[in-house]
Amino acid sequence: MTAPAGRPGIDRAAPPTNGLVVIGCSRRKLPGTDPVPALELYQGWCFPQLRERVAGRPELRARTLVLSARHGLIGADEPIAPYYQVLTPQRALSHRDLVRSVLAEHLARHPAQEALLLLEPLYFQMLGLPPLPVVHQVSDPVSHWPRAARVLDGWGWTA
Repeated sequence: MTAPAGRPGIDRAAPPTNGLVVIGCSRRKLPGTDPVPALELYQGWCFPQLRERVAGRPELRARTLVLSARHGLIGADEPIAPYYQVLTPQRALSHRDLVRSVLAEHLARHPAQEALLLLEPLYFQMLGLPPLPVVHQVSDPVSHWPRAARVLDGWGWTA
C-alpha cells in the first residue's frame, strides 16, 4: 500500500535521513550463539540487499528497524543472539502495543516523512500503519525487491 505521490508538503526527493525502514525478521540466521547486531544476524528475506545499502552508514542504520518475532521492534545495531520463534497471530496481538510504543519513541528521536515496510501480513498487523505522510508496503520483498529498491533509491539510500 502506498500513499498517493505528490501530496502537499512532501518532497519526493527526500533526503537520506528522512526515511524509515522496518523489515520483518527471517528464519535464516547466522550460526552460533553469540549476540550480533540484528541487521547482521538475519540472512534470509531481503536482509543482504538492505545491509548492502546501509553498510558503513550509521545515519541510515539508525533509521532501520527490525521487527522480530521474539524481540519485537529493535534497532539494526541492537545485539541479539540467534533464536527460533514463530510469529503466531496470538503473539503478534500480544506484542502489538509494545511494538507501537517503541515505534513512537523511535520516531520522536528520528522523525521521518516516509516509511518502507518490508513485512509479511502478520508482521504488518503487529506493527500497524506508522503515523507518517507516506508509507510504502512490500509484503514480499524477495520477489518484489525492485519495488523496494526504487523507494530506497528515491531516498538516496544507494549501495
